[in-house]
Amino acid sequence: IAAKRYNSSSYKINFNQSLYEKFSNTFQYVETDDQLKVIEDVKNDFLKKIPADRLIVGDVAFGKTEVIMRATFLAAKSKVQSVILVPTTLLSRQHFNNFKKRFNLFNIKIAEVSRLISNNEKNQIYNECNDGKIDILIGTHALLNDKLSFKKLGLIIYDEEQKLGTLQKEKFKEISPNAHVLALSATPIPRTLSMSLSGVRDLS
Repeated sequence: IAAKRYNSSSYKINFNQSLYEKFSNTFQYVETDDQLKVIEDVKNDFLKKIPADRLIVGDVAFGKTEVIMRATFLAAKSKVQSVILVPTTLLSRQHFNNFKKRFNLFNIKIAEVSRLISNNEKNQIYNECNDGKIDILIGTHALLNDKLSFKKLGLIIYDEEQKLGTLQKEKFKEISPNAHVLALSATPIPRTLSMSLSGVRDLS
């Protein structure tokens, strides 16, 4: 899968500097130096023509979520869809509420799929996602449904990747080999860390 991805061309992600700064300014804290460095790493990944595969390691509550918010913002404003896979319903709902709050002013459509969402709602979300009407989809392993497809999936994010299974993580890469991938963890599994240290993946 890594080789197939390396030979793929990623979707173009554009930078509208003034719009990006407007979004960044809605962040209620001052960014740390490390946060700014990782955000730059991700922005540089987006400029490359091949899909990135980056592991972002940072302690809990050190601001990894802000990094992915800015990444998904840039993707959404480039008409590229993002998916965020998380291990628990609680984290899914937390992300969904936080993202909705931040993205509210910017005309970006966000949806969630977890056990808190009814089957009828899920089917509607799957249809909208397939039509490209959903920019950012957040959810648990409930996302690994064969009914789910995307019009233009260009960014895959795994949060708390150490709690997700390998096959779960590979599924979206198979669906969209040319999507950029970001994995977030405070304690990455040895296999993921090994791949990052050996150069198969990038490390921030």
